Amino acid sequence: MRLVLTGRHVDITPGIRRLVDGKLARLERLLGDSIISAQITLTREKDRHVAEVSLHVRGDHMLNCRTAGATWSSALAGAVAKVQSQAKKVKGKWAERKRQGAAARTPSASRPAEASTNGPRVIRLTRTRFKPMSLENATLELAASGDVFLLFRNVETDGLSVLLRGQAGEFHLVEPDR
Repeated sequence: MRLVLTGRHVDITPGIRRLVDGKLARLERLLGDSIISAQITLTREKDRHVAEVSLHVRGDHMLNCRTAGATWSSALAGAVAKVQSQAKKVKGKWAERKRQGAAARTPSASRPAEASTNGPRVIRLTRTRFKPMSLENATLELAASGDVFLLFRNVETDGLSVLLRGQAGEFHLVEPDR
């Protein structure tokens, strides 16, 4: 993570740098390697200490906060707490997106449970165009692939045909009646 620490009307002492590093460690534990850069600006305004925290997080998310306090410690603690709540919200959205992505990939989760009680359930796996080919080409293609069947457009009959692989290595042809 790249850190830019700026002081306006403030000298950045090693004590202030340690304080900032300690507060950022809390955010690093929460977000891990997702933090790309952090920009912290410390400003002294009369009797107030103002801390501005900007985090650039993966996915072009910017987490920003500006908090004032009586001391640097209280100003930084308030700013980090607000940014931490923003980070939890973003991290929750990332986790929710992962859960939705995993559920969408399983075909059983995308179908309602009530459809299975009415009869057999049909799950569409792929849509394909049937290549026109001869019976010899179809047997060669089925033999080369590890599939159990091949649906193709038969050139000789100009209709759809199914070629099945038998258990003893033979092939079975299924054609519709005309």
